Amino acid sequence: MQTFQDVWKLVDEFCATKVCDVAYNMWFKPITPVDFKNGEAVLRVPHSIHKKVIEQTYSELIRVSFQNIMGFPVGLRILCDETPDATGNHAISAEPSGYEYTFDTYIVGSSNRFAHAASMAVAEQPSIVYNPLVIYGNSGVGKTHLMLAIYNFVKHKYPNKDILYVRSEEFINDFISDVHEGRMEQFRNRYRNVDILLIDDIQFIAGKEETQVEFFNTFNALHLNNKQLVVTSDRPPKDIKALDERIRNRLESGVITDIAPPEFETRVGIIKRKAQMIGLDLDDDVVFYIAENIKQNIRQLEGTVKKLQMNFQLDHQKPTIAYVQNVIRDIKNDFLPEPVTVPKIIDEVTRTYGITTDDVMSKKQNAPITKVRQICMYIVREITEMSLEEIGKNFGKNHATVLHSINKVSELMATQPREKNVIEDIIKNLNTQKD
Repeated sequence: MQTFQDVWKLVDEFCATKVCDVAYNMWFKPITPVDFKNGEAVLRVPHSIHKKVIEQTYSELIRVSFQNIMGFPVGLRILCDETPDATGNHAISAEPSGYEYTFDTYIVGSSNRFAHAASMAVAEQPSIVYNPLVIYGNSGVGKTHLMLAIYNFVKHKYPNKDILYVRSEEFINDFISDVHEGRMEQFRNRYRNVDILLIDDIQFIAGKEETQVEFFNTFNALHLNNKQLVVTSDRPPKDIKALDERIRNRLESGVITDIAPPEFETRVGIIKRKAQMIGLDLDDDVVFYIAENIKQNIRQLEGTVKKLQMNFQLDHQKPTIAYVQNVIRDIKNDFLPEPVTVPKIIDEVTRTYGITTDDVMSKKQNAPITKVRQICMYIVREITEMSLEEIGKNFGKNHATVLHSINKVSELMATQPREKNVIEDIIKNLNTQKD
């Protein structure tokens, strides 16, 4: 007759075929089988963070494995060796610092399960696993939440570690400013002497050659000193066309995970958790209605709940579906993409090519400035509904010059793949900023 330890060995072997080696070694290998009573498998793990990851990410896999081996549904209970500290809290739990920024407030579903588990692993053991960690996905799916959850968790558990979170735009602006002001030593000290560097929206450095060189050197400095790097992007590194090949290779040497738009059950969980956090009581039919009508963007879900709470404070009427319909309509309008303006396009193009806005808007005709000016006009034509005449007015040119510029850039893209990649990435990045 098989013992529970024998059964667990089979379950463990089955699970090992369903997850990557890093995930198995990190989360499954430390599990100890304890007992099997009344149809419930009892397992033990060493830490509370371990318990949470197993329960939220891998519990269904373990249950299915038990059922396949034992032939009937099996319950699951996870025990934890870790003892509470003097305050009664587990020593490694992140200190809450606002709804948006902790693992406790992050709702886990099939769309984000591995990204969540990988982020928790990095927070628990920086530089040991998943280094670098790359998280990609569309705007509003929860990438920044995970980044800031890592930040807050590390600040609590490892107060002596130096951790830095920045958006890539801040990294770019710091680099440009410090180059011009002769403060590169200060820049390098800030970014290369940290224990953990978190950079949001890494796709914005694509095509910016000097910035990419500095990021590559920063990456190498951190890696050589066994420091942790986590980045997010709107797409995987292989799809950022103008990204330096060396950077792409470095990022792909780590772990890359995506976050998809949340499925219905996750959307319901997000709405209920947000309502609970702000003290708003919502009926299930209202929760389900919101989840059915806002499907892509977590920020819209949370925005809807916040607006319902504000209105409840004013009129003290419990939200109904009829009332929620108007709120959702307003929220969707609030989140409509802002049009990309000509100044924003010029700013993105000039930062990429290292030419000043004043040069583009001047009458200078040297080749580098003329090329960048033509690219600006081409991109304006591509992502706005402006006529040639309207574009010309913005640049002090007539419509014939604008048409000539657009044709020149089309020829450039047809004959020079690198330029084509840079221009296409600029367009993608500008569209990302609208989301």
